[in-house]
Amino acid sequence: MKMFVEPADVYLYMDIVDFRKSINDLIVVVEQNMELNAFRDALFVFCNKKRDKLKILYWDKTGFALWYKRLEKHRFKWPVDANLQHLNVSEQQLQWLLSGYDVIGHQPLHYNASGL
Repeated sequence: MKMFVEPADVYLYMDIVDFRKSINDLIVVVEQNMELNAFRDALFVFCNKKRDKLKILYWDKTGFALWYKRLEKHRFKWPVDANLQHLNVSEQQLQWLLSGYDVIGHQPLHYNASGL
């Protein structure tokens, strides 16, 4: 996903979200439920009950932006962990999620000059 920001962090909100919520409502979720500062250099990712839609909220230094993606035939492989309120993932894991892959169990690949 090409964005105008390069976030320091990416957070997945583990509970489902009513997608009638707009920017102001999602800010409340970030600050009250996730107990994080919505103005931080981060992406906050939310999923609906059917797991076929995502919303990504972020502060771009001039205002809040909301990115929305809907899948036509499939569902996102949203991680499930009843013990976590939110999950911090890498940008690569977010790319995998947006591409339909399971982000849990995947780790970014690192190569050195010798290819080992």
